[in-house]
Amino acid sequence: MPLKFKIDVLAALKEKGITTYKIRQEKIMSESTVQKLRAGEGISWENLETLCRLLECQPGDLVEYVKE
Repeated sequence: MPLKFKIDVLAALKEKGITTYKIRQEKIMSESTVQKLRAGEGISWENLETLCRLLECQPGDLVEYVKE
């Protein structure tokens, strides 16, 4: 996949006080999305938008294009 996460998204969320437990309990994202974040896999635009809102950042702060 040419798009890669620049940061450990789950660690960044945890620094903001947003744990994976809270994500699941408050239905911020699905369990499958949390698993994709753990694995560094691609997520939907909607979930990327949610991450940007939670982390108060731009998409370019989270992902980068890496030529294969």
